[in-house]
Amino acid sequence: MKHIHFLSMLFTCIISFTALAQVRTISADLSKVSGPLNTQFKECIGAGRANEGLRADWQQQLAMTHQECGFKYIRMHGLLTDDMGFYREERGKSEYNYQYIDVLYDYIVSIGMKPFVELGFMPNQLASGKKSIFWWKGNVTPPKDYEKWKAAIKDLTKHFSERYGVEEVKTWYFEVWNEPNLDGFWAGTQEEYFKLYKYSVEAIKSVNSKFRVGGPATAGAAWVPEMIAFCSANKLPLDFISTHSYGVSQGFLDEYGSTGTVLNKDKWSVSGDMWQSRRQIARSTMPNLELHYTEWSSSYTPMDPLHDSYHEATYILEKIKQAGNSVNSMSYWTFTDIFEEAGPRFTPFHGGFGLLNTQGIKKPAYYSFAYLNKLGETELNNADSSSWICKNAKGEIQLLFWDYTYTLEDSLNNQAYYIRDLPARSKGSVNVSLTGIPKGKYVLEMYRIGYKFNDAYTAYLSMGKPSQLTKQQVTQINQQNDGLPVSKETVEVSVSGRLERAFSIRENDVIMLLLKRSDGKK
Repeated sequence: MKHIHFLSMLFTCIISFTALAQVRTISADLSKVSGPLNTQFKECIGAGRANEGLRADWQQQLAMTHQECGFKYIRMHGLLTDDMGFYREERGKSEYNYQYIDVLYDYIVSIGMKPFVELGFMPNQLASGKKSIFWWKGNVTPPKDYEKWKAAIKDLTKHFSERYGVEEVKTWYFEVWNEPNLDGFWAGTQEEYFKLYKYSVEAIKSVNSKFRVGGPATAGAAWVPEMIAFCSANKLPLDFISTHSYGVSQGFLDEYGSTGTVLNKDKWSVSGDMWQSRRQIARSTMPNLELHYTEWSSSYTPMDPLHDSYHEATYILEKIKQAGNSVNSMSYWTFTDIFEEAGPRFTPFHGGFGLLNTQGIKKPAYYSFAYLNKLGETELNNADSSSWICKNAKGEIQLLFWDYTYTLEDSLNNQAYYIRDLPARSKGSVNVSLTGIPKGKYVLEMYRIGYKFNDAYTAYLSMGKPSQLTKQQVTQINQQNDGLPVSKETVEVSVSGRLERAFSIRENDVIMLLLKRSDGKK
């Protein structure tokens, strides 16, 4: 852990401000409660494809991420693709095999997580064509026989019920396909997707009517009114809406990062889609549907250096805060760079979607979720739009705040800008004022993310961007970016119950404060 002199480097009790200084105030009274903390941010996390989940390193990373970030569900592509060995036909008769699916789902359940089951892609012997996507060739054509598809989904659902128990599977979600509004992911029409949904939901509900099924899992928040209208007109069950959004200002589906993505300047990028979907649901014939954004991130390509940058940490926090209660979950895409849509990656930092790189190095984005997971269960009233203030049953207080600043230069795209060493400029100071704190002794811990704080990519740049990292280099980066407190201070709160501090802050800094009782009282 890096120890930095607390008083001289991080914050002081009294700061003299010039007329030009930017001053921001965050305040809360412990007696003024907003309500239970909305934890939609950790309901679900994404992963690349099911077959990658059979790898030991993938499983090790997932266990750590679940423990430290608290994610409950995991969603991935390719559960039914041929590399999972699920389906074949012998003389026209369907046969099903669960050995690989069982290994994967047994592991997920064993660490206390649940599957968010994405039904796709098409087994080759059940497919109507050969069109595929990605290096691992997921077949994206409609079934050649919808009745055989229905029978396969029914058998899959029945198998889950028998293996994990009906009560457990009632807590899962079944999502039909992935991004059928994109030609790359679905070779059929919207009408054919709706037909696929009809056969799928009938198959699942025939096993148990309480199992939760939804869609349309579209890119760009599309087809939400159409999906509801179709199910309503045809009297089909629809338990939730799912869709996706990414914070880029151009195009979709760029697995190789070759088009040059540009981070959207719109303040309400991504989160605005979520509120729009919520309004569409509210105006529909099914106004109380759950809404799950089963993919979201700053960029839709696994070749975008923004994902590795410290800027991603504040982007994540800003979008989650803006989304608020518009969604039931927003599943960040993805937890790991063990992700092979364009094939195995050749460098340790390549702009992958993951919170972790292939060697398990924690990116700044990882720490955003880890720090969110430290927040207590009760949120306090707080007028600042880029922070949370919480408390827990132990009498501890948690304050998480950040600065989100769009710094991308107009003449550059993400691939040209975020690969650079990007020092952060000052954004002035933040005054923190907490009242209603019980009298007593406390320990105040401070955590940081930002330029050269839990900033693995900048540490990698300082090594000269080696194409491969040695074990010693991995250890060095991990030690420099360990996520632990950068400072600790003993604090005595008087009968006034007030604690005040001032903190300097830079562009795209994240600061977390934990105030813990040190006298054994609550």
